[in-house]
Amino acid sequence: MEPTERRVVVTGPPRHTRRTRRASGYYRPRTEIDEQTTLGHTYVRSLMRSQLRSALAAFAVLMLLVGPLPLVFAAAPDARRLKWLVLGFCLYAPLILLARWYVRRAERNERDFVRLVEDR
Repeated sequence: MEPTERRVVVTGPPRHTRRTRRASGYYRPRTEIDEQTTLGHTYVRSLMRSQLRSALAAFAVLMLLVGPLPLVFAAAPDARRLKWLVLGFCLYAPLILLARWYVRRAERNERDFVRLVEDR
């Protein structure tokens, strides 16, 4: 007579299928993004739009700072010291402040996105 096989009971955390999650009415945004659904695509597009808005704002300020300089230099062709003063000293502080603002804004956008996705 052959020995009967012993039954093994496997236990673990319950696994949810896609149907049970949607049926319960709760579906995490991270799952939407991972599965590349329309809603997940919308989440990612909102992050991209906010980052683009920040970049365009920084670019506009940069153009307002640097754009008129050729006109200023053309209006005063004999002012060599003015050119060096503006290009060498006066332009760096606003550029550093602009870069700092942009990096902080981009990090805040990403932090808000992660908070949204991770349901905190």
